[in-house]
Amino acid sequence: MNEPDDDLQARLRAIPPVNQWLERPEIGEISRTLGSETTLGILRATLKELRIRIRSREHVDIESFVTNAMGEAVAANERMGLRKVINATGILLHTGLGRAPLSQDAVEAIQRTAMGYCNLEFDLETGQRGRRVDAVRELLTKITGAEAATVVNNNAAATILALRAIANRREVIVSRGQLVEIGGGFRLPEIMAVSGAVLREVGTTNRTRIRDFEAAIGPDTAAILRVHTSNYAIVGFTREPEPAELARLSHDRGLVFIDDVGSGVLSKADLPEGLTDPAVTDSITLGADLVLFSGDKLLGGPQCGIIAGSKACVSRVESDPLMRAFRVDKLTLAALAATLKSWSDRGLRNHRIPFWRMLTESIESLAWHAERLAETLARQGWSVQVRSSEAFAGGGSLPAETIESRVVVVGAPWPEGIASESDLAEKLRRQVPAIVGRVHTEGFWIDLRTLSPEDRLTSPMILGRLIRKP
Repeated sequence: MNEPDDDLQARLRAIPPVNQWLERPEIGEISRTLGSETTLGILRATLKELRIRIRSREHVDIESFVTNAMGEAVAANERMGLRKVINATGILLHTGLGRAPLSQDAVEAIQRTAMGYCNLEFDLETGQRGRRVDAVRELLTKITGAEAATVVNNNAAATILALRAIANRREVIVSRGQLVEIGGGFRLPEIMAVSGAVLREVGTTNRTRIRDFEAAIGPDTAAILRVHTSNYAIVGFTREPEPAELARLSHDRGLVFIDDVGSGVLSKADLPEGLTDPAVTDSITLGADLVLFSGDKLLGGPQCGIIAGSKACVSRVESDPLMRAFRVDKLTLAALAATLKSWSDRGLRNHRIPFWRMLTESIESLAWHAERLAETLARQGWSVQVRSSEAFAGGGSLPAETIESRVVVVGAPWPEGIASESDLAEKLRRQVPAIVGRVHTEGFWIDLRTLSPEDRLTSPMILGRLIRKP
């Protein structure tokens, strides 16, 4: 084996030692981000790899090699865990992207609660042990009009608990057209089986009448369940009993009426003109004993499941041993309380809660912002145009209804380094923050309906990084 020549030894000696690298400001900044031990480990591994390459006669620029390697380490650290994503899809409640973004009020409430102690299960007036849901119970009953309310970690948990508490080992009657499958492949019959309730299907996929429910009631029947189909709609030759009919039948026969409205719009008056969805307050008024809905859909708050209804039924749910397994933490309660406080005033709600700001923003405002974004991208060298588009509520809400919007279409001719709209989409997903939009054959669509004011400023800067200057 030949000994390394003098030039090779000189190149190896030219590599600064570890302590000198650590004294550099840029390495110090990385250390503050990753921690001193992690940074030291990455630096030593980088220098080891550098020496191996030099010994293999590879011509490597020392400064560039170390700088690039350390920069990639920082980028890899940022890619771990959850990352910020700019939602340019036009789907307001995008399940894959975390559904409803929280309001600034909710974020600040989480921060205050997380950084210290709080009265989670402590009654400050009596000095005795309290109940954690008391933090939001009064807000929920005031807004929904229900006698009582409680909170669990999602609406599937709310369904399981309600069925278990009301109908364990007894029958629950459900229309066949409402036996839905929710996200992740979980189906209502399976959820009912887990709860211990016995499913009794009635009617057909498209038509179920009140007499079908009447005929199915027997000595083992405990409840009637109505389920909002959320992410699909049956149209044409269809029929379903009204909630008021189901409530009357349930109460006449001594049964409990459970209404799973899913998406959780509190009142139909809250929705913009032209949009419809089952409303919590309507169900309460019509006589539902329990109403189940999500906190992170049309409510615009954190992920949770809310159960509102009569004191007797809610008390049975809260007394179930599984309540502890499905309970929410202090951060969810803090965010939910802050979100609910914004509901008392429509102006506050539409301004402060991101979902409602996106839903109610005028088409004139969207068009103006789309033109400004298009002008900025055109100056960078992108080929762009503004088009009309249709946005969607998403998250299983308002499945058949669209919301008018505007998109900026980025298309060919592509700048150097970009091969197609799919290539652009992939590169944008790798950015920090990432941008996720809609890929069409004619270009990459950026929908303004789901861009926050901050995103409208950040998006062109991220796209600008991908333009290769000659």
